[in-house]
Amino acid sequence: MPFRSTTEIVHAWVHGWVVSRGAADPVPRPWGFTVDVGQVKSATRHVLTADDEATVRKVAAEVAAPTVWLKVFADPDRVLEWAGPEWAVDEPGWLMSTELRRTPTTVPAGYTLRTWTRGGVVRALVVAPDGSFAARAQVAPTGHTAVVDQVETAPEHRRKGLGRLVMHTLHNAALDHGARVGVLGGTPDGRALYESLGWRTHAPLVSLYHRPA
Repeated sequence: MPFRSTTEIVHAWVHGWVVSRGAADPVPRPWGFTVDVGQVKSATRHVLTADDEATVRKVAAEVAAPTVWLKVFADPDRVLEWAGPEWAVDEPGWLMSTELRRTPTTVPAGYTLRTWTRGGVVRALVVAPDGSFAARAQVAPTGHTAVVDQVETAPEHRRKGLGRLVMHTLHNAALDHGARVGVLGGTPDGRALYESLGWRTHAPLVSLYHRPA
């Protein structure tokens, strides 16, 4: 893999994620990045490339406010202890990457795959035979790397190969845009799929939100 450290992967993930979500440009900090997201429940996120106790405690104390999130790449139990009782952990996550490879795609019978590009982000949508939502995902190529984001399959359409379909579609699209390496923040629902496609886990991705006692 082309990354020499977790910090390099975090850098690639942050810069692709802001393109994918239409967030503000990342502001470099001594300990990582600050990103303005501009959502009601997520105004700002602070992404730490540092993973030591002193830094996590310092940043958590300095930025504590409603709608503020922290992203830390370290053991979840330790991070929660360091951050303090006013912070709560969201669902588990993992920082993952892969070398992109072109793969032929086949759409299951009855389903329809649609893709489009807007603002540098390629989106893939699969609709069911009745026209309803079945699966989706998007990818933001940013040079050599591309961030895969918001992968989702409707519960009633799982185990039909739709997750693999949208992932392969986005892998191919990222390669078309010049990317060679994929990066993502995996969730419990998606981790098994990503690993089956050759994605490698580099570090836990701990998401903390401020919740005053």
